[in-house]
Amino acid sequence: MADDDIDRTASLMTPDKLARVKPQAAVSPAAWLNQMAADAAHQHVRRIGELRKDLKTQGQSRDYSQITSEIARLAKAAPKLDFSLLQGHGMWSRMTGKSKTAAAEFAEQFIKLKGAGDDLMNEVKALEQQLQESAAATDLSLLELEVEYKAIEKVQDQGARWLQDMRSQLKERQASPGDAAAARQIKDDEARCEILVTRLKQLRDVSAAAQAAHQHALAAATPRKALAQSLRQALGARLADWRVKLQAVVDATEAGDAASIDAAMESHRELQLALKDASADCSQMRLHENTLAESLHTLKRQAETARVQPAA
Repeated sequence: MADDDIDRTASLMTPDKLARVKPQAAVSPAAWLNQMAADAAHQHVRRIGELRKDLKTQGQSRDYSQITSEIARLAKAAPKLDFSLLQGHGMWSRMTGKSKTAAAEFAEQFIKLKGAGDDLMNEVKALEQQLQESAAATDLSLLELEVEYKAIEKVQDQGARWLQDMRSQLKERQASPGDAAAARQIKDDEARCEILVTRLKQLRDVSAAAQAAHQHALAAATPRKALAQSLRQALGARLADWRVKLQAVVDATEAGDAASIDAAMESHRELQLALKDASADCSQMRLHENTLAESLHTLKRQAETARVQPAA
């Protein structure tokens, strides 16, 4: 084979790989070229496989089960807070013995709910810290993943150009009469083209799967950050307002003072709506994480198919 043909085949490889390639003396030049066509971009494929594992591990560290459980617990208990214990004939002012007992029961219900709210906010803080710790590692993995699949795309382009040139040359050589050795060389080069075609298809599938996983990971990052902020700020603020207004009612009943419960009831209603929104946000976040996990599983299959097994 001419030197320019070898150069075209070598163009499939990255410069750093070419610098490290040392064909063994026992391997024929044709076999060596076949191997280069068969394992083009194998280092990028291998690294993508490693990054996929990293992203999977990072995803498994993001656990929404506890926060979901605490939201559900408070949401289930909140409707049981019985404001009727504080209501007489449309209003309450003067406390009788019976009404004081009812007020004490209300205070006990509130204390339990407040404890559930405290547990929820502790989980919010834990989740936020968990997400912050994994965010930097995930960002780095995604940056490198993008570099690797774009490197594969370059190898694909180089390989496609080499394949086109090689096939054009084969047509010219097939049109010219030659001896048996020349015919055999043409047949070998045709086989080499098919080897490269198979490899380029594998690289195309790996690159597409890696890009899809990258996009799904980016798509999940924004709502993940928004979820942490929403739980801490929106739900946290709603809980804080609820505590203040409910505590004011409890304090008033304990002191035997007259007070309106309208503001407390409205705050309680708004808390339940906030819990419903938080639950929906967590469910949506799990869908994003599941989509990402599925795309990483697809990437695993493609990377394993394209993975070059080391020679025995």
